Amino acid sequence: MCGRFAITLPPEAVRGYFGYVEQPNFPPRYNIAPTQPVPIVRAERDGDGDVRRHFRLVRWGFLPPFVKDPKDYPLVINARSETADEKASFRHALRRRRCLFVTDGFYEWLRPPAPRKKGDIVTPFLIRRCDRLPLAMAGLWENWIGPNGEEVETACVLTTAANGTMAAVHDRMPVILEREMFEAWLSPDETASDAALALMRPAPEDLLDLCEIGPAVNKVANDGAWIQEAVAPTPMPVAKPAPAKAQGELF
Repeated sequence: MCGRFAITLPPEAVRGYFGYVEQPNFPPRYNIAPTQPVPIVRAERDGDGDVRRHFRLVRWGFLPPFVKDPKDYPLVINARSETADEKASFRHALRRRRCLFVTDGFYEWLRPPAPRKKGDIVTPFLIRRCDRLPLAMAGLWENWIGPNGEEVETACVLTTAANGTMAAVHDRMPVILEREMFEAWLSPDETASDAALALMRPAPEDLLDLCEIGPAVNKVANDGAWIQEAVAPTPMPVAKPAPAKAQGELF
């Protein structure tokens, strides 16, 4: 699952990592939410036939081509990598329109086990690479064309099973790719899609670290470095031992 993320590194550092042609100058964003414009990187074949990486802004919320009215379609910000090739919504994008979400950190919330009750504590965490390099999340993009000819480019994040680090907070995580995987993942040639699909797996155990933060991230309007400040870890509840049974009790 990925429902919020951040881009806080300098634009030149991000460009150097992802290798796109453009030189965008964007401010840091600490609390990016669904439906907002988000940066992705995708490979496009230019007029001279060469394939180059490009920086594009798209809507975070995937719309398949068959959708007639976005109001009647659920907001799709994530897609399960294990079943994306089986779904009509994602099948063609997975084969031809793969992309990378440009980030350097994302957020996840630790929720108490079910059944949940009012007053339960939900704890937010900031997840980043241990080396603090940019973080490339695998995604799919699509160019949706409405009945009146309007066009909107949209995208979603692909998720996979959590690795050991992320499992402490959530059972899912974004598919995270290393730089040496970018060329295979972004290739616009459908013949290369099988190699790309093999990259959709949990990240190595030592790639990420988790930092508990305060509840300010819960509000989309809060967008500043202060929402990423670490807080003292919340004590985990300790199970109380069962009371001793009286003599003669069976249950």
